[in-house]
Amino acid sequence: MLRRLSDWVLPEDNPAGVVYGLIMIGAVMAAESGLHDTYLETAGSAVLTVGVYWLAHAYADLLGRRLAVREHLTGQALLRAVAHDWAIVRGTMLPLLALLVAWAAGAAQTTAVSAAVWTCAVSLVAFELLAGVRAKSTPRELALEGCVGTVMGLSIVALRAILH
Repeated sequence: MLRRLSDWVLPEDNPAGVVYGLIMIGAVMAAESGLHDTYLETAGSAVLTVGVYWLAHAYADLLGRRLAVREHLTGQALLRAVAHDWAIVRGTMLPLLALLVAWAAGAAQTTAVSAAVWTCAVSLVAFELLAGVRAKSTPRELALEGCVGTVMGLSIVALRAILH
């Protein structure tokens, strides 16, 4: 069960997309004040931002490849790029789920946004450690990987603190 969940959250075909999505939604949530918007506006703007980033990333990769190898745009290539970068959307799901669970539980909106930011931070540490475990890292390497994940995660938390 845990293995299947891990494989779904971090697919083998584009795990970098998941990490990118996680960092992106962390930055979006860090910029959210949670003071003037409704929950619906906060969730809606986050989902809209995720969609724009997802499509922009897929388009940029596809256009960049086409410029490099001089190929024509096809519908199939466009669909393949969008499907490949769906991993970006998947990377945003844990923090967005934290936001929605906090909303459903009746938490204050600022608390829910903070929960989403902290979910990003913890997820980055967990993903970094998962990468180390998958690579059969030594304890020393795992410590380094945990530190790198912690720095990345805390940078998102720090961004929230600086912006608010």
